[in-house]
Amino acid sequence: MAQESVPCNDRIMVGAIKHRGGPWALRLRAVLASAGARTLDLAFPPVCLACNEAVLTPDGLCPSCWCQLIPISRPFCPVLGLPFVSDMGEGALSVQAIADPPPFARARSAVAYTDLARNLVSKMKYSDRPEIALFCARMMVSAGHELLGPEAVLVPVPLHRARQRERRYNQSSELARAIARLAKCDLHTDLIVRHRRTIQQVGLNASQRARNVDGAFRVDPARLDRLGAGRVVLVDDVLTTGATVSAAARALKRVGVSQVDVLSFARVVFDADMTV
Repeated sequence: MAQESVPCNDRIMVGAIKHRGGPWALRLRAVLASAGARTLDLAFPPVCLACNEAVLTPDGLCPSCWCQLIPISRPFCPVLGLPFVSDMGEGALSVQAIADPPPFARARSAVAYTDLARNLVSKMKYSDRPEIALFCARMMVSAGHELLGPEAVLVPVPLHRARQRERRYNQSSELARAIARLAKCDLHTDLIVRHRRTIQQVGLNASQRARNVDGAFRVDPARLDRLGAGRVVLVDDVLTTGATVSAAARALKRVGVSQVDVLSFARVVFDADMTV
């Protein structure tokens, strides 16, 4: 059977691709990848993750939406990560941290829970938009840099298996995976399970949230021993009253985790938002 003829230029390209270890192959793959990205951009122009307006680069926000985000930066409470109006001095704690010390050591969040942050989180959770997690994760890595490192083990706050079947994915797991890639941290998505199905926290106040998630999480000590997780960073999308991450942190500490930190994309800062 006669072989199909291949034009000279195409034979050169095929040969270069097959020679994977050579510099020509690396340059060619980079050119092809760039050309593919440009083709996709022409066919599907990148749009703002929040409002769908055209933007220059994918996985980002337009200038108008970007201005609506409120990053959380120092000065803030070193325990709860709540921003201070003014610098309270080294080691100063918020009233909330003093009155009700949490079971976790430190909480950090990238942005305040504004309407724009709510829009992004809602799309990520309910509109089948897990790609938004990459944008959120970039900001979370910056905000939580002091929590991350080679000794940290990222653990997403789990959904109950029935709720995860309904949504098809866990938004906290998507965030944790993206953070693990960016920050080069270990990731364990099944270290902790939500063995009791709780009602949704939306609309509940602080005490109702705490009762709702009390005892909802369980950790397998044998699995913890195999993983050797000494310091865990719980990853979640929104930190509201802290009831969910506190319940998860208590479950982890009961089985011997020495320290639990918390990293979220957004957190409620204003009292008016406490029942989101």
